[in-house]
Amino acid sequence: MADVTAEDDKVLIREFLAGHVHGVEVEDDEDLFASGLVNSLFAVQLVMWVERAYGLAVAGEDLVGTNFRSISSIAEFVERKKALAGGGA
Repeated sequence: MADVTAEDDKVLIREFLAGHVHGVEVEDDEDLFASGLVNSLFAVQLVMWVERAYGLAVAGEDLVGTNFRSISSIAEFVERKKALAGGGA
């Protein structure tokens, strides 16, 4: 996965979200919570998906809204975690 870019991550995240937002098109910087597309239950699913999809451990301090607020913020979070784990650019 070393060649995966932030843009590739956005595609994967967008595809995952698409299966849960009933065909609603989501912009990369759209606030998923304010728009009502993500609730607290789905947020847990989203965190679990990020852990599985990227092989990352999401710690308690990572569970802030800014890390999971939008497709872009999730991709940025993933990139930071991969870099910390030695798997990112």
